[in-house]
Amino acid sequence: MSQTSLETLLGDGRTNAAISWLLVVAIAAIGLGALVTGGILWATFAVVLLAFALLPPLSRRSPLVMLPWEVLLLAALPVFGAAFGADRLSGHVTSYLSVAAIALVLAVELQAFTSVRMTPGFAVVFVAVATMAAAALWALLRWTADGVLGVPFTADHDDVMWEFVYSTVSGLGAGAVFELYFRRLDDLERSRCASGGSDDA
Repeated sequence: MSQTSLETLLGDGRTNAAISWLLVVAIAAIGLGALVTGGILWATFAVVLLAFALLPPLSRRSPLVMLPWEVLLLAALPVFGAAFGADRLSGHVTSYLSVAAIALVLAVELQAFTSVRMTPGFAVVFVAVATMAAAALWALLRWTADGVLGVPFTADHDDVMWEFVYSTVSGLGAGAVFELYFRRLDDLERSRCASGGSDDA
C-alpha cells in the first residue's frame, strides 16, 4: 500500500461532497437539539464530529474536499441513534465503531494537514489503540459530567470493564475493515492511473 493512501480518503467528488454535507447538516441539527434539551454529552460528541468533518473543506478552501460519506456516516451512527431513540445505533459496539471511524479521520487529517506521516498499516494500529483509549476517556467524561453537571452516570465497575472489552473488539474489527478499505482505495487509484480517467464520486 502506498503511503499516500491515507490522504486519498479526502474525496473531491461532487457526489461524495453532497452526501457528506447533508450528513454535516443533520449532525449539526441533532447536536443543537441535544444542547437545547440538555443532552450535553451528545451535543459535545456532535461538536467534535463536526470539527473533524469541517476541517478538510476549510483547510483546502473547497466545499468539494470532504471525508468519505461512508466514514462520516459510521462515525455519526450513535448521534442518529440517540436522536431517534434507536438503542441499537447508540449501543456499545456501534458507539465504539463510531469512535474507530473518528480515530481513522484523525489519522487522515494528521497525515494531510500536519508533518505527521503514517503508513496505512500503522494507521490501522492507531485506530485500534485510539478506540481503546477513547473508551477510558468517554467513561472519565461521563463520570466528570455526573460530578460537575449532575448528568447521571449509572455504570458500575463491571459495566465500565465490559465497555473496555467492547471497545477492544470494535477497534480491532474496525482496523481490519479499514485495512480492506485502504486496499480497495489503492486498487481504485491504480485503475484510475492506468485508465487516465477521473471519477466524480
